[in-house]
Amino acid sequence: MRIAKCLFLAAVLCGSAHAAPVKIGFLSTFSGPGATLGIDQYDGFMLAVEQEGGRLGGTEISIIKEDDEMKPDKGVQIARQFLARDHVDIVTGVVFSNVMMAVHRPITSAKTFLIGSNAGPTPITGKGCSPYFFSTSWNNDQLHEAAGELMNRMGFKRVFLLAPNYQAGKDALEGFKRTFKGEIVDETLSQLNQTDYSVEISTIMAKAPEAIYTFYPGGMGVNFTKQYQQAGLMSKIPMVSTSTIDGSTLPALKNAALGAITSSPYAPDLDNAANQEFAKAFRDKYGREPSLYAAQSYDAARLIASALKQTHGNVQDKEKFRAALKAADFKSVRGYFAFNTNQFPISSFYRVDVVKDAQGRAVLSNKGVIFEKSRDSYAASCPMS
Repeated sequence: MRIAKCLFLAAVLCGSAHAAPVKIGFLSTFSGPGATLGIDQYDGFMLAVEQEGGRLGGTEISIIKEDDEMKPDKGVQIARQFLARDHVDIVTGVVFSNVMMAVHRPITSAKTFLIGSNAGPTPITGKGCSPYFFSTSWNNDQLHEAAGELMNRMGFKRVFLLAPNYQAGKDALEGFKRTFKGEIVDETLSQLNQTDYSVEISTIMAKAPEAIYTFYPGGMGVNFTKQYQQAGLMSKIPMVSTSTIDGSTLPALKNAALGAITSSPYAPDLDNAANQEFAKAFRDKYGREPSLYAAQSYDAARLIASALKQTHGNVQDKEKFRAALKAADFKSVRGYFAFNTNQFPISSFYRVDVVKDAQGRAVLSNKGVIFEKSRDSYAASCPMS
């Protein structure tokens, strides 16, 4: 009897040791003009996984990677596949707001945790918030509110605004105008994934603003910046931007981006221990500078790891896992990090300039804090506490 009991206990212990891994669906853009952003997201996340020997928070994980192609309908198809076929416990990633708007409800209404690490469309920040959605990035408006304040500090009074015509572009203009105190000379919503900006540049020249503010992520930013530089305007009408010139686009732009000024939640040279470790590891592994997309996704992995560690890998107890996520018990590469009541970050935003380093290369350099411990403008509308 004692032998049988021992064998039974051994079987139980063995079974617990070989419990099914926590399944994570990684949904992002890996093809087309936005592919560099999705690749950076995935690389940042996988660096954190590699640092834990293929685990997160000591828990075995399984990652299913899918490409949304920057298409909302494709994103919904994959989200349903994650839920019905793959039975994932967590979904993370999502670069573009049009995709996030499409997949947010299908995932969160199924009571599956969605950890966004870039897109932060305004409708899901306030009244449309969900206990199953957490962000390690920002609300879209919040990202551009910092830019509006930066341009106030720089003394600009007359500014021309440019962004692509989709949810994040509209949020960009709204957020910027919330804090900018000067005159908006004109504003343009360009076609999403547009490649030729000659009409926009001609309009800028005709309007003669003191400066322009742009939000053109990914390949859009590369094309616009090169054409703006080639038109000889970079030195005449300063360009301030968010997510136009960053770690994902600078390798393609190089010296064409010199002199550009950006507002950003992240810079590769932020002076905190977590970032110094992350930036060095990212450079060593991938041979390039980390972008904000990589940094935010690395934070997402560390956030998930902290919650898995606290719950001993149990994602099925939804309330306990949510509480563990909300505690945000990890060191963010961005510095101070905590969750607001809508589960979007309270964190800082920085002025980040494109300058030459000691080797003459164009690099991103932190030039100081714009907003410290910034809170988005929509948390009060979120019914959660």
